[in-house]
Amino acid sequence: MAHDGLSAVALLYGATLLLLWSQPAYGDVSYSLAEEMKRGTVIGNIAKDLGLEVSRLSSRKARLDAEGNRGRYCEVNLNTGELLVADRIDREVLCGEKISCVLKSELILENPLELHRVAIQVQDVNDNAPLFPKDTIKLEIMESASKGSRYRVNAAHDADIGQNAVQKYVLQPNDIFVLNVLVNSVGSKYSELVLNRDLDREEQREITLVVTALDGGSPQRSGTAVIQVTVLDANDNAPVFSQAVYEASLPENSPLGTTVVKVSATDADEGVNGEVTYEFSGLTDMAKNMFSLNKQTGEILVHGSIDYEEESKFEILIEGKDTYGLSSETKVVIDITDVNDNTPVINLKSLANSLPENAPPGTEVGIINVQDRDSENNQQVRCSIRQNVPFKLVPSIKNYYSLVTTSPLDRELVSDYNITITATDEGSPPLSSSKSVHLSVADVNDNPPVFEEQSYNAYVTENNKPGSTLCSVSALDPDWRQNGTVIYSLLPGEVNGAPVSSYLSVNGDTGLIHAVRSLDYEQFRSFKVHVMARDNGSPPLSSNVTVSVFITDVNDNSPQILYPAPEGHSFMTELVPKAAHGGSLVSKVIAVDADSGQNAWLSYHIVKSTDPGLFTIGLHSGEIRTQRDISESDNMKQNLIVAVKDNGQPSLSATCSMYLLISDNLAEVPELKDMSYDETNSKLTSYLIIALVSVSTFFLTFIIVILGVRFCRRRKPRLLFDGAVAIPSAYLPPNYAEVDGTGTLRSTYNYDAYLTTGSRTSDFKFVSSYNDNTLPADQTMRKTPSDLVEVFGKFDDSPESGCYWGELSVRSPSSLSVHGELCPLLLCSMLDCYSS
Repeated sequence: MAHDGLSAVALLYGATLLLLWSQPAYGDVSYSLAEEMKRGTVIGNIAKDLGLEVSRLSSRKARLDAEGNRGRYCEVNLNTGELLVADRIDREVLCGEKISCVLKSELILENPLELHRVAIQVQDVNDNAPLFPKDTIKLEIMESASKGSRYRVNAAHDADIGQNAVQKYVLQPNDIFVLNVLVNSVGSKYSELVLNRDLDREEQREITLVVTALDGGSPQRSGTAVIQVTVLDANDNAPVFSQAVYEASLPENSPLGTTVVKVSATDADEGVNGEVTYEFSGLTDMAKNMFSLNKQTGEILVHGSIDYEEESKFEILIEGKDTYGLSSETKVVIDITDVNDNTPVINLKSLANSLPENAPPGTEVGIINVQDRDSENNQQVRCSIRQNVPFKLVPSIKNYYSLVTTSPLDRELVSDYNITITATDEGSPPLSSSKSVHLSVADVNDNPPVFEEQSYNAYVTENNKPGSTLCSVSALDPDWRQNGTVIYSLLPGEVNGAPVSSYLSVNGDTGLIHAVRSLDYEQFRSFKVHVMARDNGSPPLSSNVTVSVFITDVNDNSPQILYPAPEGHSFMTELVPKAAHGGSLVSKVIAVDADSGQNAWLSYHIVKSTDPGLFTIGLHSGEIRTQRDISESDNMKQNLIVAVKDNGQPSLSATCSMYLLISDNLAEVPELKDMSYDETNSKLTSYLIIALVSVSTFFLTFIIVILGVRFCRRRKPRLLFDGAVAIPSAYLPPNYAEVDGTGTLRSTYNYDAYLTTGSRTSDFKFVSSYNDNTLPADQTMRKTPSDLVEVFGKFDDSPESGCYWGELSVRSPSSLSVHGELCPLLLCSMLDCYSS
């Protein structure tokens, strides 16, 4: 029997499908489906029917959206293109008593956006049995009722429609009543009991009958009710309603207790036979929850929440019955009017996870769908973006919008956007809703690294350890991750003829610059390198910066004495006139220091001397002067040991020996030989002088008188040892660097004349020396002939002098150097000058 039932159902479905294909289409593609089909049942191949490529359904994100608030009853198999049943479909729940039940949905595809309407006609299946409003139907019939009298029996209700609805009624066999089946104004079949013979209340006061309602489905279903007939005295008029159909309009969301409509019926009988009461005759479950009926007044009241979006129209049957069971029926039609009580709903159908910052304006970011469950103007929705963001909504199909860019993006300025989309309907008052969309901007390598400074200066002390840190460079790249990762490197170049990499290195990650080897201030004092900062983007971007390295001096060079020549190189002696007064310049020590700054500030000191009180040396000039007048008792041979110290920490020094011969003429010197300082000889000489003074006073007095006379007759010139010495480059230390403002010696010193010991016959003009005990270097080194003329002008005007300035009479030219060259040996002697 079960197999036969299934076969019958299958045949019915087949016939239904054939029938529906001939029905008008509700969308771009239409299907027919019987209710209560199993999940996964194939409805049809929608891809084939719409001419779509099955292989592209998945990439185009094909999906099925139901209209309105209906559930998701169908789905699309993206692999086969088949339309499948996704959930239980109950036609009675979806459409109630409506003849036509259509599920409408939309097939949406992206890239490009495409929309197809899909309509599924749901066919009724006989899955509901007829039900009477009451299990027991009570009738009261006057015994005076004539044969053929009719008594209405409430119709049975079957949720199914068409052939599956109630088709006939069957009355339990009896000899008192027969059943007559009729069709009411609504189209529903109901039954009447027809009195088949006269009643006798004394014979039978109550009659019990069973009536059965049968539908036309396969298999057939039925429902029963018990009719209890009470025989009464005569009541021959039934109530009559004032209207066959009552119509009412009710706004949704009406408050509880609101009167919808009032029905009214009259009975021609009098007394209790004319009293009419009202009750619902046919009412759906939804209507039972929404409306109530006043049995005495016939008023229909709002009993529950009225929602236009749930149901927009109700049809209700009301029965008016008198006291003794005569009744009539009327129909009430209630139309629910829409109120703008639903805010628009924004559905995000598609959204890109991130958007590259170089995306051109007009790039589509996502797809937005907006729905409003209200109707007419209340359903019309406007969508907008109110924020100041580079995006806008472009209307597309129906209620779909495309979210697109309006201007170029820059992740370094704004990396994330929270876009608020507002939807507003056209109701009165309008309702609106908002939805926030988060969008991230993906980085593109569009920014090169930028150094924090335009140039860098690094200071390092010479003789540094290899590997020591000089400075640090830093560049920032606003890009993200590898596009913003900075790597540092040295650009190729040369420093002092060698590759820059042999002097410096840079840490590629931190930008720390290290010295590869020890640097020497005397070799070079500064140099420049170029550092490149490159990011890890593709393609990589880079920028360069100049790093200036300055080497600071360390006192690592001792002073070097240029004059007199270092001991062992040559024999050098200076002549000091016997008539030299205190403060006369007799010689000068010239030294240089390859260091700079205070490390090259030199000071001169006499550490040993034959006669400690006779000579002094300028602390900073190196000029050797007499402290007092020369006396006859002074030792002819004077030996000075001079120390030259720099001002570094610690201080470095050098020493030299200066040999001075107190004599007016080289002829007075019997022999020049090694005159190195001998302390024992100095003491013995002092003893001899004392003895000679005590023995030969007269002789010495005579000599003094002679000298006085001679001095008065011819004024002896004082030794001039001043000016600027021209030091040839061969005499300078190999590491000596001449820099303005540093070092100890400028390259030019001018001396008037230098004579060797062989220049006994040379003639030279002597003038008096200007007496500067100690002069700054920039003054003692820069005397010009014009300056000397100022100082010694008085000698040019003296007729006794007989000397002239500007010319020299030299008999041994090879031994004289004037303004420019330094003779190997310097030996000053007293010379006679020519008379003008």
